[in-house]
Amino acid sequence: MTSPASDGQRKLKLLAVTACPTGIAHTYMAAEKLAQAAEALGIEMKVETQGSIGAENVLDDNDVKEADGIIIAADKDVALDRFAGKRVLSVPVADGIHRPEQLIEQVRSAPVHVGGAAAGGGAGSGSGGGGKERSAAYKALMNGVSHMIPFVVVGGLLLAVSIALGGHTTPKGIEFDKDSFWFYVNALGGLGFKLMLPIFSGYIAFALGDRPALVPGMIGGFLAYDGMTIYGADANAGFLGAIATGFLAGYLVVWIRKVKVPKFVQPIMPIIVIPIVSTLALGLFYIYVIGQPISWLFTHLTSWLNGMTGSSAIVLGALIGLMIAFDMGGPVNKTAFLVAVGLIGTNNAVMGMAAAAIPVMPLGQGLATLLRRKLYSDQERETGIAALFMGFFGISEGAIPFAAARPAQVIPANMLGGAVAGAIAGVAGVTDSVPHGGPIVSLFGAVGGAAMFFVAIAAGTAVTALTTNALIDLKGRKAARQGADGLAVAAGSGADAPAAGSLVAEPVLAGVGSGARVDAGSGGSAALSPVAEPSTQPSTPSATQTSTDGVGGADAAGASPEVLSGYLTSQTVKVQLASQDKEAAIREMAEMLASTGNVRDVDELVRVALAREAQGTTGLGEEIAIPHAKTDAVSSPTVGFARSVEGIEWGSLDGTRAKLVFMISVPEAAAGDEHLRILALLSRKLMDPGFRARLMDAPTTGAVLEVLGEIR
Repeated sequence: MTSPASDGQRKLKLLAVTACPTGIAHTYMAAEKLAQAAEALGIEMKVETQGSIGAENVLDDNDVKEADGIIIAADKDVALDRFAGKRVLSVPVADGIHRPEQLIEQVRSAPVHVGGAAAGGGAGSGSGGGGKERSAAYKALMNGVSHMIPFVVVGGLLLAVSIALGGHTTPKGIEFDKDSFWFYVNALGGLGFKLMLPIFSGYIAFALGDRPALVPGMIGGFLAYDGMTIYGADANAGFLGAIATGFLAGYLVVWIRKVKVPKFVQPIMPIIVIPIVSTLALGLFYIYVIGQPISWLFTHLTSWLNGMTGSSAIVLGALIGLMIAFDMGGPVNKTAFLVAVGLIGTNNAVMGMAAAAIPVMPLGQGLATLLRRKLYSDQERETGIAALFMGFFGISEGAIPFAAARPAQVIPANMLGGAVAGAIAGVAGVTDSVPHGGPIVSLFGAVGGAAMFFVAIAAGTAVTALTTNALIDLKGRKAARQGADGLAVAAGSGADAPAAGSLVAEPVLAGVGSGARVDAGSGGSAALSPVAEPSTQPSTPSATQTSTDGVGGADAAGASPEVLSGYLTSQTVKVQLASQDKEAAIREMAEMLASTGNVRDVDELVRVALAREAQGTTGLGEEIAIPHAKTDAVSSPTVGFARSVEGIEWGSLDGTRAKLVFMISVPEAAAGDEHLRILALLSRKLMDPGFRARLMDAPTTGAVLEVLGEIR
């Protein structure tokens, strides 16, 4: 591509916005590569970065007015309203890193944005070249889960506390004295649960179709929660129905946006036309196409299950448990529960089977987060503690966030545990005289055969927890073996494959970055090989250099420059790692960081860093790895750097072995913006192949620090 200014034409002026889900390395890497490519081509470009420390170099109205095109290199939603009438190209953030020249060429023929959309490198982003639809769908699901979790936790805990302190059993279940304090606490908890599914569905839709999709998504979610009162069905669709309405609303809005309308109608499309049309279409579709079949299913399941009540206790118990655990409030769960309730007074054993299965899902998922903490995000672990509490009080909704985030792993595990609990309760002849479940009903004296009741719950809980972790672990191993896209986490969650084309691990201190393999066919990526000039092989440190220049060894150059605001010093540099594998390298670097006195517990620091690796490799590709940990095992931020001439297999999906390894450690309570700024600077600088070559060739600790001192 020739410079647009070389033939006497006006100099091309482009804008760009870069953003990634976690807002650290990829955001700034993409910004740096786009700026470098534009400068080389003689093009004026301003790049706005939307990182964890907020938006920087923000594009103003004058910038947009004068721009010839806008490149959105992002793996999260970026508001596009301000770019209406301009050519907009939306791509994954990794494209900004690996093929900036091609993007600059493509944006000149990109479609003109008509307003009202948001871009995020995925489906529905509003312009060509975006990421894969699967990634957009997964990010939308996790957006719904992360917004739903506070409602689940608050609603569930309020219900649990009110039951424990103000509830009493009656033939109708656990009730409260009307207008008492605990009556109102229970009502507030119920409101939390009533809002849970509308919020879940609404924010799935919002992630796909932006604000116009919020209304149909939330109304669809309310139909999934309480459609019975609107169209007279016998059962609600539950959280699975909310997932369906969220995606239907989001993709419906994306489709409506593609319809060409007269120019005078365009301003009212996002605030009036799209919300009304999509809400009517989704609502009526749900009532006539989804709601009626659910009602039919409920009626026939009830009839079938009633016909099973004379069968073997172990078969009936397993069946009740499977149904209770399947959809947690949906038609299948509701069928089993209402059949059991209807038999109270004539066959309390069926309610005993249901009561044993009801708490297994939240207890099992909570236990799973305790047994294999590294498989879960901080938000998920916190939700797991709340789920344990809710499970004790028979509130099965505590497991919904886990099932919504990983339905393929969690729902089968829930069903297996529920079947085990129900079967044991059935064989043991456990009975329950109130329409409620969980250990709390035994404490109220409503359970017959209490000992076996607790055995059934414990067995089902253990089966669910172990099966969940095994399935999650199996999925992760399978993805690693196949070289699939790296794992991606909200606020928290457990993770699925993000868009292909993005780097595998965002070096962030909490959560999981988006990932992907380097596009070998992209022209821009060929220049990123960290090869020294003119030499093609970095020199190996001599024995003399190593012995006099180990961890914290003084360098002959004298006083070292301040590097990364003093977080990285001569004490935290190794010119050659002794370790040959990733786990050993992380431990070696943690021990090096401990030499500063800033690490209270090396084992804990290693555990947290390895837990982060289990969520998604921190091997960025280009022979770079940035393992990191946020933990109170560290008293103050500390950064280490080490090299491996041979390279260490780090799981980078571009296939390169890590030769340049930075380890970041910050305390849990003091992880402010400063370390994020340093990571941003580091990420930008590592995009310079000359810098990487100099860093690889620096023979001593002092020389390494001199090179790293270039980071400003």
